[in-house]
Amino acid sequence: MKHSELVARTTNIASEIAAKHAADVDAKSRFPHETLAALKQAKLLSAAVPKQFGGGGAGMLELGHQCAALAQGCGSSGMILAMHHIQVACIARHGIGSPFFERYMRENLVEKQDVVASITSENGTFGDTRSSICAVEITGDAMKLDKDATTVSYGEHADAQLVTCKRTPDAAPSDQVLVLFEKGDYALAQTGTWDTLGMRGTCSPGAKFSGHGGADQIVPGTFADSSAQTMVPYSHILWSSLWWGIAADAIGRAAQFVRAEARKKPGTVPPQAVRLAKVHVELQAMRHNWEACATDFDELGDGAAARDALGQMGWALKMNQLKMSCSEVAPKLVHEALQIIGIMAYKNDSKFSVGRHYRDVLSAALMVSNERIAGKSASMLLVFKDE
Repeated sequence: MKHSELVARTTNIASEIAAKHAADVDAKSRFPHETLAALKQAKLLSAAVPKQFGGGGAGMLELGHQCAALAQGCGSSGMILAMHHIQVACIARHGIGSPFFERYMRENLVEKQDVVASITSENGTFGDTRSSICAVEITGDAMKLDKDATTVSYGEHADAQLVTCKRTPDAAPSDQVLVLFEKGDYALAQTGTWDTLGMRGTCSPGAKFSGHGGADQIVPGTFADSSAQTMVPYSHILWSSLWWGIAADAIGRAAQFVRAEARKKPGTVPPQAVRLAKVHVELQAMRHNWEACATDFDELGDGAAARDALGQMGWALKMNQLKMSCSEVAPKLVHEALQIIGIMAYKNDSKFSVGRHYRDVLSAALMVSNERIAGKSASMLLVFKDE
């Protein structure tokens, strides 16, 4: 991996801060305050903001390496960073031309290094993020919104919320928009807990959201476009990169274990070394998969033709396949690390433990259910012709 300054600084935070607090974050199901504070101080939270507004202007590949690097220290921290970048990308790619969003990028995302959370889920839509029951209500230049969300990604700890809803109360469930709400202009009434198997530091319980603000806080265009052109590719590529990061750290622990075994008997190759060699093949393939998709995305650029391509069936299938593949491979890789190391990987108090890694990557197939994605891909494949 060729480390840019962005990735190098994130790698340092991952090893010096995120990794040191990861076990406590996991055990207490608490937000990784130390890691986010370090990212904010290093001005790394504005990596996805275009350079013209003072941000890092990082492309998808660079953001992917940043998320992967952080996830090697703490999976929850990597996921929070990825989710933040996804929301920032929606603002940056669809808010240009809006005085409100251009000011928000300069002042809040770059100067203040605000953390943006996401509310796309809703009770009653059964996991379908492309459908809303709630609607933004506009009166003159003002607007308000109430939403009953099943999960609110690190909502209590964010500085703003980017929320999906219907364009008007009379609109169809699929006629959605994104609305940004800044802290102080909304309330979250928690409706559940976040006592999960893994990704415990993301702190994303359900909540009833109630917010108000100006009508200019509605992201221009439709959520259908924001989703296809930005949210889906950023989500599936950055999630895949951080899942790879978690798996890479687990395999790294397996490699450390095998090397330690080799030192005990100089001149011999430990039996686990062969298994380690085989699992590295799969780890490399997973990395090449998400890197290739990130490179393809960056090479498209951001013109009208690129956005049109992102809305086509071919790109939708590519993103679906990437997400399903990486979310299913990551747990297998961590399982291989467990088998290579043995009981020392199974013990939570061991330096070779991969219990947290295992639990964190099990969430991957559930985040936008693979069954739902496979169903959509199946329908598309009935008519898609790959030219």
